[in-house]
Amino acid sequence: MNWISEWALPKIKTLFGTSREMPDNLWHQCPSCQKMIFQTDLEKNLRVCTHCGHHMRLSAKQRLDATLDEGWQKIELPKAPADPLRFRDQRRYSERLRDAQTKSGMDDAVVVGHGQIEGQRAVVAVFEFAFMGGSMGAGVGEAIVTAARLAVLQDAPLIVFASSGGARMQEGAISLMQMPRTVIATQMVKDAGLPFIVVLCDPTTGGVTASFAMLGDIQIAEPGALIGFAGARVIESTVREKLPEGFQRAEYLLEHGILDMVVKRAEMRETLARVIRLLRAAEEAPAAA
Repeated sequence: MNWISEWALPKIKTLFGTSREMPDNLWHQCPSCQKMIFQTDLEKNLRVCTHCGHHMRLSAKQRLDATLDEGWQKIELPKAPADPLRFRDQRRYSERLRDAQTKSGMDDAVVVGHGQIEGQRAVVAVFEFAFMGGSMGAGVGEAIVTAARLAVLQDAPLIVFASSGGARMQEGAISLMQMPRTVIATQMVKDAGLPFIVVLCDPTTGGVTASFAMLGDIQIAEPGALIGFAGARVIESTVREKLPEGFQRAEYLLEHGILDMVVKRAEMRETLARVIRLLRAAEEAPAAA
């Protein structure tokens, strides 16, 4: 018998009264430095570790709130066919989809909002990695196409925050068809003379990287973000070579010319507003001349 738990603690509780129950989510452990962070401080710091600066994942709504000025609006997206292939592995795809929708409160892995960033109009599409790994199926393709059309209609730049494991395997060839669809959608924005800006978050991989996510006029990434097509182990086994340290991380890609900049989350909103002002000013100058 443990006399502390069986005898001493009940006696103390009797003397001082029953202690109030403490919430389980008061503290959060950083996955990088393993230090504990007070949950309120973590949320105030946009889910960036206050000890080591590690950027944890943000939900789509948190991302939109942190990026757009107050008063932004979420747009209703077209409904994509649910379970078009009637796919089943250990569970039915329709059940997996329903569970993800219930947990996230979203219809699919992308949310699109429009508003202003420091007074500059913008349409912003954000991936939700918690929704089936941010995988790209027909619903995500519809979301990117709709966001591109809205950007053209509003004469506003299109910004996409990408965070995805790639194509959604449960939709087979239909998910692969979203790659050319999203490329065409982003080309619509460019043909209209509007900026297309991509922010690569952790992780951005697979079919999303192989399509629209690497076609931005400006390519930005968050610190430490994993960006690539195939996983490092797959590449090593294919090329039979040891990959360099930090391969597929944002800083490595910046050094090798794949990215234009790596921006901390606290500075992202200001950076996007500055980039939009510069790009729009460059567009307006020839017209004025």
